[in-house]
Parts: sequence; structure tokens; C-alpha cells
Amino acid sequence: MRSSFDPSSSPLARRLGLVALTVVTLLAAAGCSPFARALKEGDTFSSQQKWAEAEEAYLRALAEEPNDAEAKAKLLKLRQQWSAEIVQGARVKHTEGDLAGTTSLLVRALQLDAESADARMLLAQTLDARVEVAQKALKEDRLPEARAEFEAVLAVDEGHVAARKGVIGVQTALARRWFGTAQRLEEEGKLGNALLAYVRANQERTGATPALDRAEAVRRKLQDEIAFLVVTGPAEDKAEAPDVAQRLSPGRLSALLPQEVPIRVVTADAPKDHEGVRLGLSVERVMPVKSVEQAQKSQRYLVTSKAVPNPRRQQTESALLEQERTLEDVERKLSGVLRDYLRKQDELSQAREVATRCRSRERQACSTALAECVRAFGQSKPGEVPKECSPSRCNPQCESEEGALSQRASAAQELERRLESAQEGAETQRREVQRGRDAYYREPLTVDEPVYADYPYDVELHRLSITASVTERLVALSKDAAAASPHSEDYAAMHEDAANKAYDKVGVLADPVQLRSESELRVEAGDKAMQSIAQRVMEHFDVYRQRRVEDARRGMVRPSAEDVVETAVRALLLTADAPPQDILQALSQARGLTRPESIFGR
Repeated sequence: MRSSFDPSSSPLARRLGLVALTVVTLLAAAGCSPFARALKEGDTFSSQQKWAEAEEAYLRALAEEPNDAEAKAKLLKLRQQWSAEIVQGARVKHTEGDLAGTTSLLVRALQLDAESADARMLLAQTLDARVEVAQKALKEDRLPEARAEFEAVLAVDEGHVAARKGVIGVQTALARRWFGTAQRLEEEGKLGNALLAYVRANQERTGATPALDRAEAVRRKLQDEIAFLVVTGPAEDKAEAPDVAQRLSPGRLSALLPQEVPIRVVTADAPKDHEGVRLGLSVERVMPVKSVEQAQKSQRYLVTSKAVPNPRRQQTESALLEQERTLEDVERKLSGVLRDYLRKQDELSQAREVATRCRSRERQACSTALAECVRAFGQSKPGEVPKECSPSRCNPQCESEEGALSQRASAAQELERRLESAQEGAETQRREVQRGRDAYYREPLTVDEPVYADYPYDVELHRLSITASVTERLVALSKDAAAASPHSEDYAAMHEDAANKAYDKVGVLADPVQLRSESELRVEAGDKAMQSIAQRVMEHFDVYRQRRVEDARRGMVRPSAEDVVETAVRALLLTADAPPQDILQALSQARGLTRPESIFGR
């Protein structure tokens, strides 16, 4: 036979071709990677001075390769060029006198290149120029414009000394302006507007003016003007109980009323037509009642103990029976799985034997065909393939037998796994049964049960109560006090305690009487009376201040008007314990107060 040599089929040629293909592939991948494309786009945009697009492209490249030195250097150079261009534009604006525009451009330039000396120098000059403009506005009393300029400088350079001093100067000037306005309003009798102006002056610059002290003085005047007066005197003691009458004194009433709101308890005559009530109190009688009641209690004590069947033994027996039944079910399932496994093993052995015989026949047939092919090839003409050498004579002939064997082997493996799982379950259940048996035999047959008995014993219930009858006359100052209907009510204070002797045989300890003293209960009854009276006084005060609040709410459509402010401030002082937020916030916004609670002196 002739043989031909193909150079491309040699191992060396194949290896060289593979290396060349790999190199070409790597070079192509390097040229088409996202990093390379982004870097190339950045170079193109940079050459066209499209700084924003170039920066975005370089940032994308660094996102792909964060440590690439070339991309970092190009991005740094781009930002320096961009910053220099912005500085040139800022110089033009500075020449034109646009200091605000110059400042914003220079801030952007320094964000791009923090080391730019030109940007820093021009920014310092621009900020100094803005400070000079603000100082000129301050001298000309254009305070809002001056404040805006100083704050703009501090927003860029918070340590600028001249700007800080300028802000203090603006705050001082505003505080003095508001203080002068407040003095004028106070002289005109507009105390509510004056209070807000004093608060605003103190808010602008604390200590620059005596606004805090004047605000407190005006607040006191307003509180005296709108105060709710409670005219009362010492309670009339008809029961000859000075300790109870002393708890009904004006001082006690004042202490029980809220201190945040202007409620004044006075003993002198009130001004004419002033809001308030007149209160008259008298102690009609104070009656102590002491009683002793006989009663019985029982004490349970241990008499003896008796043997009873152990309930836990019955529980463990029931649990053991349940576990044994479960074991029977598990072993029954195990037997079924074992039978299936043995049957499948027989079928697998038969299939393996059939496949083995088929393979033997297949090898024999193929060997015979190969021998015939060799004999026929020697007798045939050159270049002619005899029919005895047909490959179809050695084709596989046992595919069905091999498939059946594989299928039965898989089924046998699955049954083997099921059998192992069933065996493990049966072993686990056997251990549980053994534990149940151990627990059952450890439990005793009987246990001791305690026998109790009840021992009755005598108890004395001592009770002491003080009932104070108090009559009050509560009427508005604008009405005739003689026409007021008296209101009488009983206020009781009570304490009780049980006493018994000791009965050591059954474990009862002695318990002597420990009642509170009569004087303590008399004081408590007086306090209860005064708390009730203070609550009824507050009801009258709530009606009065609610009327004021409604008047203030009707004017909230124009909260900056002076007459509305006067009404609203008085309503807020009357509700200092819980100010209505709709009025408080509207008034604070109208007068520019950042801390609305300062109206109340907090």
C-alpha cells in the first residue's frame, strides 16, 4: 500500500498553529475590550476639548481597570486642562464684575484640580471683593443684601475672618432694628406685636440688645392683662375641723392649678369686668366612722399523706404501647421492602446472565466474520474490498439485552437505598422502644399524695373612714355672687386592715391592727375636696381660653396683620401648656421666628 505524508497533520505543526491562533485571539480581544474602547473614546473627546464626555469615558475605563496607571494619568491631565479653561472664563467674569458667577466657576475649577494656584489666588481675590461689597451694603443699611453676600462667602470659605465679623455685624444691626421696632410697638400699646419683635431681636443676636429682659417684662404685662382670676379666701370652718379647712386654703388651690398658664388665685377684690370666678368654700362637717366586723378565714394545712397509683407509670405505659405498635408497622414495611429487593436481585441476575450469553454470541460472530474477511482479502484482486469484509457483520446485536440489564440494575439500586432507609428507621424505633421500657420500669408503682385540711379561724376587720362635707359657691366675676347656687359634696377617705391571733399549729401568724391615723385621713379627705374644686375651676378657665382661641383662628387668614397678632399672642399665652400648632406655626412664619417656643420664654 502507498502512504502519503501531510505536514499539517504532524504534532509540531498543530501546536504551532494553536499558539498562533491564541496570540491573534488575545490581540483582537485586547483591541475590542470595554477598557480599550473607553480609553480611546476619552482620547478622542479630549482632543476635541469635550471635557465632560472625556471625563465620563475615562471613568468608565477606570471602572473596568481601577489600577491602570495610563487611565489615571490621562484623567488627571484632562481635569487640569478643564480646570485651566474654567479659570480663564472666571477671569473674564471677574473683569465684568460678576463676582457670584466668578465664585461658582472657581469652586468648580478647584473641584477638578485642587492644586491649581491660579484658581486659589483668584478665588481669594473674589471673596475679598464680595466682602467689601457686603461691608458697603452694611454701612448703607442694606442688611438683607449684606447678609446674603457674607453667607455666600462663608459657604465657600467658612474660616474667612472678615466674613464672620460681617455676619456678626449684620446680626447686631438686625437685632437693634427689631429692638427699636419693639420699643415703638410697646409705646403704642401693641404688646403682642412688641413681644414677637423682642423675641426676633434676641433671635438675631443674643446679648446685642436687652431684648430678652424686655420680652419677659412685656410677657408679664400680657399675662396680667389676660389672667383668669380666682377670687377666694379662707374656707369657713363650720365643723370646727381646722386641719381639713387648712387643706382648702388659696395657696393649696394655686399649687394644684397649672403653672404654665396665667391663672391667678387672689384674696383681694378683683378689678371690674375682669375674667375670672369667685369661689366661696365652707366645711360643713367632718364625720369619722370606725367599725369592727367579725369574719372568718380558713388556712389549709397538711394532715398526712397516702399512697396512690403513680399516674406517670400509666403515662409511660401508654407511650410504650404506642412505640411498640409503631415498631410493628416499621418492621412490616421493612419486610415488604426486603422482599421486593430480593425479587429484583433475582431479576437482575437473570438479565445479567442473558446479556452475558448475548455478548458471547456477538463476539463469536464478529471473530468468525473477521477470519473470513482475512481469507477473502488474500484471494481478492488489488484495490478490491471483498464483501466478506463488510463492517455490518460486527454491528452490536445485544442492545435490548443491555438496556434491560441497565434498567434492572437501576431499580435494584433504588430498592437497596429504600431498604437501607427502612433498616435505619427500624433500628431507631427499636431504640425508642428500649428507652420507653427503661422509663416504664424506673417509675414506682405508687407515690405519696398529701392530704390537706382547712382550719377556720376568727378575723376582725377594722375600718376607719373620714367623710368631709364641703360646700362651694363658684360664680363668674361678671355675675352676682349672691345668686350662685351652692354645691355640696362629700369627700371620703378610708382605710381598713384585718387582724387575727396566731395559730401556730396550722401556721397562721399573728397580724395586729395597723390602721392609718385619723389625722392622716382627714388631710386626705381635704386634699380630695381641693382637687375636685380645682378641676371645676379649670373647666371655667377652659371655656374662657377656648373663646380666645376661636377669635384667634378666625384671623389666621392674615397672620401678619397687627390686630391679628395681638389676638393670637394672647390666645397662645392662655394655652401655653398645649399651644395650638396652627396658630403658633402661622404666627412664627409671619414674624420669621425659628424657635416658636421662645414666645413662652422657654
